[in-house]
Amino acid sequence: MVIQSAGGTMHLDVELILLAMSPLFLLFVAGEFVYWRRHGHSEYFSLADSLCNAVLALLHQGADKLAWLLTLPLFTWLAEKHHLFVITPGWQSTLALFVLQDFLYYWFHRASHRVRWLWAAHNVHHSSTRMNFTTAFRQSLMYPVAGMWLFWLPLAWIGFPAQSIITVVLLNLAYQFFVHTRLCRDLGPLEFVLNTPQVHRCHHARNPLYIDRNYAGVLVIWDRLFGTYVAERDDEPCDYGTVKPVNTYNPLRVTFCEWRDMLHEIRQVKGWRAKLAMLLAPPERAAAIVAAQINE
Repeated sequence: MVIQSAGGTMHLDVELILLAMSPLFLLFVAGEFVYWRRHGHSEYFSLADSLCNAVLALLHQGADKLAWLLTLPLFTWLAEKHHLFVITPGWQSTLALFVLQDFLYYWFHRASHRVRWLWAAHNVHHSSTRMNFTTAFRQSLMYPVAGMWLFWLPLAWIGFPAQSIITVVLLNLAYQFFVHTRLCRDLGPLEFVLNTPQVHRCHHARNPLYIDRNYAGVLVIWDRLFGTYVAERDDEPCDYGTVKPVNTYNPLRVTFCEWRDMLHEIRQVKGWRAKLAMLLAPPERAAAIVAAQINE
């Protein structure tokens, strides 16, 4: 994979970098587990939950690699044949790609909470009732089907090389591993710029105060600009999980439970508008339509 640098084109095999970081990820997991056990909070971890997260990570990685293999020709075609600009290699273009991809990630993440079709995939990541580093591994193999890759197409259309786009996407996701923890309370001034553990804990909470807030990938400035930021409050401890609980540690059931419910409700409701809402409306709106029709 390729990313641009000030000295020209720097070749980075990001998959190898992420693989090399795996021991670091596992070291953080082990350190967090030992810390909480010594401080009397072993309930913050669950063997069944952590194993489920690990299997989900492996399934996600396989699906992600297949998705990039299938969509890379489209990204390359857009970048090489239909680009809006000729991108000059250098630190400026690297910075621009990083900021633009993070901006698009914000909107992908926000849409994943407000569009039922996307939520069916993203629901997996929020379904654990625990918050620890292994929660970062809890991803869905259905992201390619839901259309996550579509959100990165504007980057290719602008003219960024396809391989550079993949690189930045993967590095953005790698950063997010480190915000899935209760360990770090406050990072001071960085809280105004970066997605931090404190910011992301709120995002995983199902409390009315926190729900559907803090969509940041790396930069929290988008949440602050678009009115979706909320700060963690001492008087409102985060209650982790989804509003509709996923009471299983079976990775396949966790992956497909929301897809199953969505398809069932499409068949259940009457009228094409209601059926379309099961796919495109926010999850709570879809649930309200189903409840209203049942009570008729």
